[in-house]
Amino acid sequence: MIVLVDGVYEEGWSGAGSSGLGNTGGVGGTIGGRFVGFSIGGPPVERRNLSLGTDLKGADVSGGFGWTDFLGLGSEKAVGQRMKKLEQRLVGAGGEQADETRKKAIVLAECSLDQPSTLAAIRKVCEHYAAQDQPPMTFVLMGNFSSQASMAGAGTGSIEYKELFNELAAVLSDFPSLLRTSTWTFIPGDNDPWESAFSAGASTTVPKQGVPEIFTSRIKRAFANAKAEAGIARREGMDEEAIWTSNPAKLSLFGPAHEVMLFRDDISGRLRRNAVRVGSAAPAGQQTATEEMQDVAMSGTLPSTEDVAEGDTQMKDNQAPGADAHEDYKTAQAKRLIMTLLPQSTLSPFSLTTRPVHWDYAGSLSLYPMPHTLILADAEAPPFAMTFEGCHVINPGKLVSGGGRRKQVQWCEYDLWTKRGTLKGDWV
Repeated sequence: MIVLVDGVYEEGWSGAGSSGLGNTGGVGGTIGGRFVGFSIGGPPVERRNLSLGTDLKGADVSGGFGWTDFLGLGSEKAVGQRMKKLEQRLVGAGGEQADETRKKAIVLAECSLDQPSTLAAIRKVCEHYAAQDQPPMTFVLMGNFSSQASMAGAGTGSIEYKELFNELAAVLSDFPSLLRTSTWTFIPGDNDPWESAFSAGASTTVPKQGVPEIFTSRIKRAFANAKAEAGIARREGMDEEAIWTSNPAKLSLFGPAHEVMLFRDDISGRLRRNAVRVGSAAPAGQQTATEEMQDVAMSGTLPSTEDVAEGDTQMKDNQAPGADAHEDYKTAQAKRLIMTLLPQSTLSPFSLTTRPVHWDYAGSLSLYPMPHTLILADAEAPPFAMTFEGCHVINPGKLVSGGGRRKQVQWCEYDLWTKRGTLKGDWV
């Protein structure tokens, strides 16, 4: 993780030319003194148009990476303007895709298929959109598809894991219109094979491959049967399919005109486990009182700061996370998570011992240049939808939450034209 430290260097002539370690390395020995830090913070966030050199308000528009083709679909300066005109004509206001529902992408996260309530929640979401005149353009289902590590001796072996997708195929088969006209994308989590076989649910290496084809044959058969029911095996407008992609994944619409980054990881929980708190130790009497207050707070006797409604929030550029004392807890946590990832320009700002990385594929974790939208599925963080420096960050939250008889269903509805997400909810 990259940090910027602001401070003053104080010279110490008494230590010049000497070292307490007994080694005067370098020409002239070791320079004495110390660096006194005043503040520590992350680097500034660079907007996408500045990275690509397309900021017309700036003094220089010739620099940047505007001619670099990051996705193999054409660079911003080569095809960007043409793709934006095409986007305006097809999905813009008054475009050929006039139906608002068709411009949507539905994102469901933490789809634990071994929980009966999850299948009921997926059915509830499918019923909602199957009743619309036009189905959404795409559905995105993000893992973990098993609540326990698969093939790690935790009760979910290869046969049981395959049965999970067989049950999902049975649910999806009841909605053939959605299978024929929408693209379905599946993104794995840490509990999905093959990495889960040796990690036992711990942090695996990223990026990771999609779910192996050996477990997904019944899902593909459901798509084939849905097309066969229409009378024609393949025709224009009915060539959608199930895509089993990697984690993270990039969704591109109209080339460089619209880029969406999809990532499934419990980043907030990992940050809390590795947090460093700086402060002085409390006296013995105060420490005992503080521990008692913490016990009371954790027991649920103090009022909770949780709220129900979540919406699209515009973060101010000069506002520090947690600066507002009256800000609700969920919003403050969301801002801390956003301000940890975006300034680092990577999805994994951790040490290799905390989160190993496949260096041959580390480029897929980069957030430079910043995407238009970052969909970060974090099951341990509250759902949110916020915009910071032109990047819209969405956390759909867990698909099913709650411990009562009726459980809450949460998902995200992403507008492909406005590039903004809306959090949706229901009950099962």
